[in-house]
Amino acid sequence: MIQINLLPGARKKAKRGGGKRLDFSAVASSLSDRVKDRWLAAAVVCGIVGLGAVGAMYFIQSRTESRLADREQRGLADSTRYAAVLKEQVHLEAKRDTLLRQLNIIKAIDGDRFVWPHVLEEVSSALPPYTWLTGLGYTGTPQGQNIVTAAPPGEPPKPASKKKGAVDTDIPLDTVHVRLTGRTVDIQALTRFMSDLEASPFLGQVTLDDSKQELDNGIPVTDFQLTMLYTRPDSSIIHRVPLKVSVK
Repeated sequence: MIQINLLPGARKKAKRGGGKRLDFSAVASSLSDRVKDRWLAAAVVCGIVGLGAVGAMYFIQSRTESRLADREQRGLADSTRYAAVLKEQVHLEAKRDTLLRQLNIIKAIDGDRFVWPHVLEEVSSALPPYTWLTGLGYTGTPQGQNIVTAAPPGEPPKPASKKKGAVDTDIPLDTVHVRLTGRTVDIQALTRFMSDLEASPFLGQVTLDDSKQELDNGIPVTDFQLTMLYTRPDSSIIHRVPLKVSVK
């Protein structure tokens, strides 16, 4: 039987259009036929996934390392800058403390110039009638021995233990103990004398060390010995006036 195709291009186009379709079921079936070992296939897939994970981790670690390196460089630059600032601050504080220490030395020396005039004035003003002194002196460290001078030029000042690099600006002052001996014909006058000395702002801790009866030109008298501590009152109660001498 003879067939005549009156549309010769229609069958060819149909064949061409049908050739472009992909049959996934056929492909899967073909692969399943080719791959007989499923465990091998799973191992290959896991290897591919592992390689991808390693690549991703390497990329993340590289970015983290770069970021940390930048932070380290900025930190080193800030540390260098701040170290210079702190060094300059310590140097300026040392100069300030040295000057303050020298000022405190001057104030300590100036404040202790009138120790003995104050002692003599307070003792003479408190001395009662019929009582006289036979001796007046000090015990312990002589005045002015404990004042420590500042460091000589070119030498670093002595650091204080309270803070590293700091200069101790406190000046130790002498503890002056005054010893007084005298005689009186009235034991009540001695009691009043001790009370008046204790009331002085420059004297304190008045103690009777010894007392005994003696004869002075046939008159019974009481020999006594007192010790007291020189105290430095607040500067607000000290009134200083210039010394003026009138010349005729």
